[in-house]
Amino acid sequence: HEISMLDFFHPSVQTWFKQELGEPTRAQLEAWPAIARGEHTLLLAPTGSGKTLAAFLTAINRLMFERPSTEQRETSVTSLKKPGVSVLYISPLKALGVDVERNLQRPLVGIQHVADEAEVVYQTPTVATRSGDTDPSERRRIAKTPPDILITTPESLYLILTSKAREILCNVDTIIIDEIHSLVASKRGSHLFVSLERLEEL
Repeated sequence: HEISMLDFFHPSVQTWFKQELGEPTRAQLEAWPAIARGEHTLLLAPTGSGKTLAAFLTAINRLMFERPSTEQRETSVTSLKKPGVSVLYISPLKALGVDVERNLQRPLVGIQHVADEAEVVYQTPTVATRSGDTDPSERRRIAKTPPDILITTPESLYLILTSKAREILCNVDTIIIDEIHSLVASKRGSHLFVSLERLEEL
């Protein structure tokens, strides 16, 4: 059963996971089929159950091994699409967002190392954080050269959506909302859900 779940991923991802983490957790096993089908997925599990990695690993797999290369994009119809953010991670806490960016480096660097050893072609996903603490020069850089993965807060998402920078969100195909239970019953949650409707319309 566990082997079939890891079969959702590229061999380099599987190798890294087995070497670094061993067997998938129950949360990951139950989440991956739904995530792989592109379904809206609510993952409820204790701290340390690998929820964040369960959400991110499918996106990392796609960004590294399933995207067309630059050369392929230049000769295809999809080259008409503007580059932009593919994965949007929303955290209610700025500090949590910083932790996630740091924790993302472990699978990204680890999978790259495995792929290099196997001489497998891959693309390295870019990551950036946009919060109220982000300085203006970094905000301009993100708007000019959007990352593949953008880590942000509900308030910063709103500010992006109400500025010219919203164009970088036109191609988002994965949204991960962490600690969603802390938002749903509050005005802050209502505000976020309005932003998500705006994003879907965009």
